[in-house]
Amino acid sequence: MAAQVEIKTPSDIAMLRKSGALAAQVLSMIAEHVRPGITTNELDQLCHDYIVDVLDAVPINIGYHGYPKTICASVNHVICHGIPSDKALKNGDIVNIDVALTKDGWHGDTSRMYFVGQPSILAKRLVNTTYEAMRAGILAVKPGATLGDIGYAIQSVAHKEGFSVVREYCGHGIGKIYHEELQVLHYGQPGEGLTLQTGMVFTIEPMINAGKRHTKDMPDGWTVVTKDHSLSAQWEHMVAVTETGFEVLTPWPDGYGDYSLLVA
Repeated sequence: MAAQVEIKTPSDIAMLRKSGALAAQVLSMIAEHVRPGITTNELDQLCHDYIVDVLDAVPINIGYHGYPKTICASVNHVICHGIPSDKALKNGDIVNIDVALTKDGWHGDTSRMYFVGQPSILAKRLVNTTYEAMRAGILAVKPGATLGDIGYAIQSVAHKEGFSVVREYCGHGIGKIYHEELQVLHYGQPGEGLTLQTGMVFTIEPMINAGKRHTKDMPDGWTVVTKDHSLSAQWEHMVAVTETGFEVLTPWPDGYGDYSLLVA
């Protein structure tokens, strides 16, 4: 497997830094629009127009294996791949917005959680814990570390809070191809799995459930929900392995606010 993982050059990473920053910009732009009464279809259109008209980039989810929209909008108990619809968001909802685009042939892929109005105590704790789980996974990235180190760091944070880690979906390599070789599981054991090398680029995107980890696929062929209808949260960053640690290629242009910093 190691031979199949593409090692990016510094110039490759510069291009991914550019596309990653643009993807993060979309998620920053949309934040003020996530409020009670708006539909996820409206959010989708705003993101589409911003990617095309403002960033002069290409939204790549549209038509990807038949996916019909620009973003994935996963609300409450939806784990991932929620298809935008005409259903309005309501106060207390939590929503993950996942955006992917290409600029000059290079991909940017990232997602963030948003609170719609005032979240419940459980929802806020889940969202914050999922962020910290992702952060722990990213902080484990350095040359010589393993994918198992990343997964173990993520699951340790989630399990400490009594939450569960979804196992059916994982992070992935990314570059000129949307999903490249290299799968980043969000659970694992220290020292196990592929050894990281400088120049590897991949996403870390844990999905954490408030209840049990089990999933259920909906009839639309895309939407994945928690089997027990518990809340689910997800965050996603693109990360490059550097000589001394890591670089987040999708940093938030508006800063980290109440969330912990992500620096090597």
